[in-house]
Amino acid sequence: MRGTTSPAPVMMPQALIATGALLELLLIIANVGTAVVPFSIHKRQHEAGAVAYVTARLVECTFIAIGIVCMLAISTLRQDAPTGTDAALGQGLEAVYEWSFRLGPGFIVGVGNGLILGWLMYTSGLVPRGLAMFGLIGGPLVILAGTAVIFDLIEAGGPVQGLMTIPEAFWELSIGIYLIAKGFKPTSPVLAGTRAAPLV
Repeated sequence: MRGTTSPAPVMMPQALIATGALLELLLIIANVGTAVVPFSIHKRQHEAGAVAYVTARLVECTFIAIGIVCMLAISTLRQDAPTGTDAALGQGLEAVYEWSFRLGPGFIVGVGNGLILGWLMYTSGLVPRGLAMFGLIGGPLVILAGTAVIFDLIEAGGPVQGLMTIPEAFWELSIGIYLIAKGFKPTSPVLAGTRAAPLV
């Protein structure tokens, strides 16, 4: 008698949504950590800038959390909603999810990770200024792309927005690699305990 092989188990949509929600919650924790951990160092350079960076990350996390709630609500509707109501409500929640992504990672990131963090790193000399310039360039480009999406001038997630986010993506990737490999520049006046580092 020939043996039969059972097909590999397929993860149910609810399980996929739950897994995605958990990963997004971990992202929120990481986002808060990347703002709070260096706060005391950024504060030496510019206290208002350090607070602004933490605040921008928290605003971004708020939009991410809204997206998580929407996806979990859609999952609940698929299981528990009365017949005839789940489609309309699901479409509405999906629209909220899409806009939370467009406004959070698609706009606020340019303010926080791009402009504010780029400016703090550029003026403090904690990383090479040439590297920090990618944040100062990428941030405004993300903001412009996000604004264009809001006014329906370009497609959300389309090629134009993708091109405009490349400098910001490079900035976020490269600063992480740089800090892991080399850490903050020891020649930075901030690490010497001064407020120095010219603002221009």
